[in-house]
Amino acid sequence: MPSDTPEQQKLLIKTSFKTVKTIESIYTGGKVDMSEDQQWMVSTLNENIIITETATGQQLHELEGDTEIITTLAIKPNGDHIVSASRSLTLRVWDRVTGQCVRTMSKAHEAPIIVMAMDPTSTLVATGGADGTVKVWDIDKGYCTHHLRGHAGVISAVKFLQYRKKWYLASGADDCVVRVWDLQTRKSVAVLKSHTSVIRGLDFSSDGKTLISGSRDRVVNVWEWQQQKLKATYPIFETLEVVGFVNQQADFSQYDMTPKSDVFFTGGDKGSIRLWDVSTGKMIKEQPHELNSKHTISDVLYSPHAQQLIAITNDQNILYYSIADQLKRVKQVVGYNDEVVSVMYLGADDTHLAAATNSEQLRIYDIETQDCDLVYGHKDMILCLDRNKQGDVLVTGSKDKTARIWKIDFTQQDTDRRYVCLGVCIGHTESVGAVAIARKSNQFMITGGQDRTIKYWNLRDLNFSVTSSAEPLPHAKALYTHQAHDKDINTISVAPNDRVFATGSQDKLAKVWNVDTGELLGTCKGHKRGVWCVRFSTAEQVLATSSGDKTVKIWSLKDFSCLKTFEGHSNSVLSVDFLTAGLQLVSSGSDGLVKVWTIKTNECVSTLDNHTEKVWTLAVRKDEKFIASGGADSVINFWQDVTLEEQESDLREKEEFILKEQELQTYMKKKDYLNAILLAMSLNQPFRLLGLFREVMETRAEDDQSSISGSPAVDTILAEMPSEHLEKLLTYIRDWNTNAKYANVAQTILHAILSSHPPDQLVGLAQAKEVFDSLLPYTDRHYQRLDDLITQSYIIDYTLHQ
Repeated sequence: MPSDTPEQQKLLIKTSFKTVKTIESIYTGGKVDMSEDQQWMVSTLNENIIITETATGQQLHELEGDTEIITTLAIKPNGDHIVSASRSLTLRVWDRVTGQCVRTMSKAHEAPIIVMAMDPTSTLVATGGADGTVKVWDIDKGYCTHHLRGHAGVISAVKFLQYRKKWYLASGADDCVVRVWDLQTRKSVAVLKSHTSVIRGLDFSSDGKTLISGSRDRVVNVWEWQQQKLKATYPIFETLEVVGFVNQQADFSQYDMTPKSDVFFTGGDKGSIRLWDVSTGKMIKEQPHELNSKHTISDVLYSPHAQQLIAITNDQNILYYSIADQLKRVKQVVGYNDEVVSVMYLGADDTHLAAATNSEQLRIYDIETQDCDLVYGHKDMILCLDRNKQGDVLVTGSKDKTARIWKIDFTQQDTDRRYVCLGVCIGHTESVGAVAIARKSNQFMITGGQDRTIKYWNLRDLNFSVTSSAEPLPHAKALYTHQAHDKDINTISVAPNDRVFATGSQDKLAKVWNVDTGELLGTCKGHKRGVWCVRFSTAEQVLATSSGDKTVKIWSLKDFSCLKTFEGHSNSVLSVDFLTAGLQLVSSGSDGLVKVWTIKTNECVSTLDNHTEKVWTLAVRKDEKFIASGGADSVINFWQDVTLEEQESDLREKEEFILKEQELQTYMKKKDYLNAILLAMSLNQPFRLLGLFREVMETRAEDDQSSISGSPAVDTILAEMPSEHLEKLLTYIRDWNTNAKYANVAQTILHAILSSHPPDQLVGLAQAKEVFDSLLPYTDRHYQRLDDLITQSYIIDYTLHQ
């Protein structure tokens, strides 16, 4: 290895990192609800419930369930409490602020609760069960107020209505019947039959006179429920999962068609939200189509406060659509990331993070707010990412056998302009598992994958100044294709000078190639398992590789020999990169760990542990202040370099220690025993304290026979010592007492403590039993002349054992 340059010698070796931010899953399917002001979101994560602050994406609480799947939940309109139901048939009420369960109602139904609705006053909750019954509960008092029977199947929808100062409840079931209940008389006042499949959505108009019902029979029925009259049936041409009214104050000024009456929305297996005129049944607007999207909608939340419709999709995403802006998608929350296989910083200042997560959607997070943009384009899972030096061009490789080139502009408000697909690379016959773009320009990129070939793509003809995606997309041209390896290509990296590139494969080899000609320049042989990652140093003529053989190796680019091997991971090393101008490495592996290495010493100087499964990917921010890691546990961790802060903190502590040492010597010279004792204890210096007590005993005044320690001032200090200092002092005495040379001092100070503190106070000390159990045998053996001390000790010992 070349010797360190003066510039490198000045660099601070990184030794300390801490996790400062985490992007985790919040939703794995099931029910989602929001507070009326849209500040809090509640979602199901396996058997638990997650409360999230929507503005920041911060998880406020994880409510631990009862190990059974959560079947449904709802948040009070006032946001104070959350009600949840699980397959254990238990109904629970949670305090939203503290995250504590404040009430549990066991066996709420005879079968699991399927649906739930809150009344607008936050007083009542209606539950519909698989037992065919509907119940109404007083949330705060915790008892059932109504038990409504009449359906012949699983309850699938419930909705409250306050009409003419009376309360009603509508319910639907898989018996295809809608019932309306008068909650004052507890009787069914309307039985509405027309649907031929399970009822999935119910809602009342703002005047309370009209009820709409949506079913999986692909139609919406409009009812005058008081007369039990079917007013209209509208074919929707999709299997419906939700219907609901939009209030009359909604802004439809930008729409081509002005609604003539109330407007309702629908969502279902088509995967799009649509708005309809209730009087005509005509569609007013359908949300813009997402390219290559395959999701369906399982639920839609309506926020009158923000005038938004929030779609819950079957691929665990939460999509916000603005009603005033013609159902344009304005925000998205990723509920579940699956395995995070690749991450990459983006933006001029690395303000965003792109993530590939076993999904065809590219996910780009605003790191500060954790807002996530979903970028559609690929038809199958995205497997790999790379970016140019400026962070405004991203390339992606996918299981759909293509690679795409994206222009990124975070100054654009419109998502379609923020992420523009400039072109697509078509030619591989299998999945594209590795991509790399030029470091110094945007003129070329290299791809490789399961077909074992590498392709050089000319990007010079692409228009990097366009502001929207073209239809059809331009195709990049492959200038050469070579059979590069005997097995799948896992990784590609382009050198900082754009002259050579390296590939790594499952065939255990890393190879270095000429960019212009595709000529093989050298092969790095030595790994015993497949090579997962290759990276060029920005400072030296070396290449780093990580492998399934649990090692990281550094290779010379002059003769392709192995210069160093780093061993420390207990499983495959999946990713590696250079740090600190080539002086260090960072690696991640299947053991769930991220490790930082100093190359010169081969030493692992830091091990970062906040993943529970394999860590697939690493991304180093340009200033190296942060490292992002993503893994199979669906978690993205952000690690901050705190080496300088810790060194400064250590330096301050050393300076403070020296000053306190000087103070201690001054106090002892002045015989200021109170401050000397307290300072010695704060410095955690039992030996200095022992010397102080010995000095006090040895300098006892001839006419002083009354003090136990040798100084009335010290006796007073020991008598007035608070419990936390007393407990620490007793542990010191215990240790001193084990040495016959110090036993005399230890027993004298112990005698002073026992003589001035009541047994009840000593027994109340947190570690009293442990300390006195160890002290009493030494007390008997070393210092039996102190009869009072022994007597008091046994009193305490007796008290402790009762």
